[in-house]
Amino acid sequence: MTVNAKKTKATKATKEKVSTPEEDGSTICLPDRDAKIAEIAYLKAESRDFSPGYELEDWLEAEREFLL
Repeated sequence: MTVNAKKTKATKATKEKVSTPEEDGSTICLPDRDAKIAEIAYLKAESRDFSPGYELEDWLEAEREFLL
């Protein structure tokens, strides 16, 4: 077997085993991430009857919950 044939065979084996994060579902795109955090923050605000002044705290707490 030539060196080039060995390299091609090794490359094919490597390509078969590698999957991108998008393919295996382990990543989430930023618009989806922000939408989910916004939903969690909204539910927090709703549970307080939308009392003003807690928007940042709701968002930061929602981010922490989302990332867990």
